Amino acid sequence: MQLTTNIEKFDELQALFIREVCDKVRIKLEEAGIKGLEMEEITASIAFSIASTIDDTSGVEVDGVEVHPYLTFRDDEDNLIHSGDNSYIYEFVPGALKKLFDV
Repeated sequence: MQLTTNIEKFDELQALFIREVCDKVRIKLEEAGIKGLEMEEITASIAFSIASTIDDTSGVEVDGVEVHPYLTFRDDEDNLIHSGDNSYIYEFVPGALKKLFDV
């Protein structure tokens, strides 16, 4: 596999990825009987929490081991697409929520 810097494609993939994460959270909350504004607020809270973990901004340490994620996406040709730096997926959460909840 080859690591390829492509910021435009990386941004597109980050947006799609976090939208899918938000949708999965929304579905599980709906299955649990949570509806309306409460579902939107909880989905947003969980999505921002997940995004900050992926973006390595929330500080992850487990059993004394620091964990530093570095997000990449694989394309059809087994290239790993990245931005050249840490992800910033949290920036795409508001847009994802808007599409899901039409706010």
